[in-house]
Amino acid sequence: MTVTRITDVEFGDTLPVFDPDTRLANVARFVEAAHWNGPRFTDHEAARAEGLPGALVPGIMSQGFLAAMIHRWAPKAEILYVDTVFRAPVIVDQPCHINGVVTDLDEATGEVEIDLTVTNDAGETRVFGTARARLPN
Repeated sequence: MTVTRITDVEFGDTLPVFDPDTRLANVARFVEAAHWNGPRFTDHEAARAEGLPGALVPGIMSQGFLAAMIHRWAPKAEILYVDTVFRAPVIVDQPCHINGVVTDLDEATGEVEIDLTVTNDAGETRVFGTARARLPN
């Protein structure tokens, strides 16, 4: 369901799951645009040589995925902030799933708070956080 107004939202609502594109080609486009052309993001073997489990999805890209999920759910939302905790790396070419649940809302201000998690196919939480967004009244 697409949300257009704060009155469309209820405490405890779950946002539709979003499975972002973590494929190497997509991550490579992102790091090139960000001028972060390091092999830890674009080459699994080079990342493993650095002691990492594989090429990493940059943290700021994961935060972008969180924002994208919110805008898929509420295209007119103004995202006020996204606060994240990175528990474990998000690995390139490994599917991940973003989940969200509404944990607070204020109809007077149109603001909604959303708890977010990024999990992998094994069900391990890689990133979690909170976002606050403002919706039209």
